[in-house]
Amino acid sequence: MKALTEQKDFADRVLAWFDRHGRKDLPWQQDPSPYRVWISEIMLQQTQVAVVIPYFERFMARFPTVIDLAEAAQDEVLHYWSGLGYYARARNLHCTASILVEDHGGEFPRTLEQIQALAGIGRSTAGAILSLAYGQRQPILDGNVKRVLSRYWAVPGWAGRSDVLGRLWELSESCTPAKRTGDYNQAMMDLGATLCTRTSPDCARCPLGDCCRAHAEGEATAYPHSKPRKTIPVRETRMLILCNAAGEILLERRPSTGIWGGLWSLPECDTRDTPEDWCSSRIGSVPTRVEMLPIRRHTFSHFHLDITPICISLKGDPTVIADNDGLIWYHPKQPLSLGLAAPITRILREIDGRDDHQLAV
Repeated sequence: MKALTEQKDFADRVLAWFDRHGRKDLPWQQDPSPYRVWISEIMLQQTQVAVVIPYFERFMARFPTVIDLAEAAQDEVLHYWSGLGYYARARNLHCTASILVEDHGGEFPRTLEQIQALAGIGRSTAGAILSLAYGQRQPILDGNVKRVLSRYWAVPGWAGRSDVLGRLWELSESCTPAKRTGDYNQAMMDLGATLCTRTSPDCARCPLGDCCRAHAEGEATAYPHSKPRKTIPVRETRMLILCNAAGEILLERRPSTGIWGGLWSLPECDTRDTPEDWCSSRIGSVPTRVEMLPIRRHTFSHFHLDITPICISLKGDPTVIADNDGLIWYHPKQPLSLGLAAPITRILREIDGRDDHQLAV
């Protein structure tokens, strides 16, 4: 009984704080339809609210309904996602939109199991959709909620471990109230994002501060425990900036799986090959100029990628390019609506900004 009483007090405190201080003017909170909640929840994975807001607004302006999203080309969807990273999220959105239209009449199912069966939707995202849009009593466990629960109950261990994750789900389930579940779940996300932050928690203003175990121990930032550190490997690649006489740059579509899956990128040249050999074997052309640019590093969650851009001037347009739908000419001053990874966009802008960006002769 004591635990149940404490968990009810926990929810009451969180809701009372939300009524006074919670965020209620976020774009996806206006008309919180299942579709809008879904898009926002996917965008918010691994991404802060301030970054997501302009992306969400542009995305919804172009794809206001699930039917609009399903009918769009994947390239256009990836274009509107460019810069948010973790591009499998965008591909899964597009895939799920088609499934919703074809199998569910363009509506979201109303059961946890059915929503979790859709591409890219896990238990927490499914719970958010059902609670925020449909008002169902469903717990959630995103990164913010994990942090609040881990600290309040001083749950030891890294949240990626199955036993720790199971304990946090138990706590989330037991604390989630039967009424005002959507407000409670939003409040938990807000609390973690604004007060119970990762490195600088504001315990003095937290509605749970006087009962929080981690705060009582003076170890708030120790929870949740960090993932065991591993040395992040470094990979290297050379990217070719192939420019024709018209000032266009050759782009190549990446495979649907792997990093930047399905996006357009600069062609990569194996370190065992010379740029001249690559041009000869891949596009049947001989460069008229080759220039190495400085290395720049892009960091993923599990490795660093050191990119060496190589500017190459070509004479004419190799005919093989016109016959390959995986290759396309792209003019920086007349950009197409393509999905481009952030580092590729930066390289193209750098080239466009050079005084000699017209590389061909």
